[in-house]
Amino acid sequence: MKKLTGLFCGGFSSEYEISVKSATEIKNAMDSSNYEVYLVFVSREGWKIDYKDELLVVSEKDFSFTSQQDGQRKLDLAHVYIHGNPGENGKLQAYFEMKQLPFINASALSSELSFDKWFCNQFLKSFSIPVAKSILLLDSETFNSSQIGESLGFPLFVKPADSGSSYGISKVYTESELPNSINEAFKEGKTVVCESFMQGIEVTCGVYQNNEGIQTLPCTEIVPETDFFDYEAKYLGKSEEITPARISPEMTDNVQALTRKIYALLQLRSLARVDYIIVDNEPHVIEVNTTPGFSKESIVPKMLHCAQINISDFWKSIYTFELNRS
Repeated sequence: MKKLTGLFCGGFSSEYEISVKSATEIKNAMDSSNYEVYLVFVSREGWKIDYKDELLVVSEKDFSFTSQQDGQRKLDLAHVYIHGNPGENGKLQAYFEMKQLPFINASALSSELSFDKWFCNQFLKSFSIPVAKSILLLDSETFNSSQIGESLGFPLFVKPADSGSSYGISKVYTESELPNSINEAFKEGKTVVCESFMQGIEVTCGVYQNNEGIQTLPCTEIVPETDFFDYEAKYLGKSEEITPARISPEMTDNVQALTRKIYALLQLRSLARVDYIIVDNEPHVIEVNTTPGFSKESIVPKMLHCAQINISDFWKSIYTFELNRS
């Protein structure tokens, strides 16, 4: 019996459309012999499933919906692919845990910890994993631009700490730019992190788990045409993404080993991607992505192509492993 699977996408963040693109690519690649997969669009107005050319309301109480063709049906399984709130931050996963609906993703706790750039990096730092020097800002407190600049130096990065969005991130060169950059970041979340700039080679590594254990994909080197890897670089083709990365075999091994360690420490599930800057021959974590982009423009599909892994086989191996252990 095929499992009726809801591939949850959309969400409340600025990356609604990117999430839909990623989920659509995954749906198209899924093995239809074992799973009956449909997109479930999440918005503040509720959930709607794209079911056999019908757009139907899904009950948030029991995950059922009623089709003119097939009558009442009910989801057996969820796969959350929302960039940001309420998916990447673990809110849906917490609800599914409470309602006992099986899902493919990391737990609510692991998702929330990984999602918050400040908490995640401080957690990893406690295990002696190198991260950028940083300062956390709360929207309920005033900040001192001079002190931030003196502590971190310029240029520095300003990022929404509790948002998965690529919006609100800026590279700041002078103290006078800081207040506006911080205010823009606060539009995307309630906490903001200021991070020191790290000069080095930017790489990213995909990671997942199947019956053979925790697996890493080939590293990708990111060379933005813009000032840094922002929204335009990520989604509008304004970057050169080189797979495999132009780093030594030894450094590749180091990055992949560190990625597997981070995946295990955070108790992640399914697919994740960890971004790094290699400074003085040492990889420093930028952030952990538990819902990395999976559209045609995204990095992970290129990693899979480089590794000669069929996308359908890739997701099938993840689903098989995660469902067997849940």
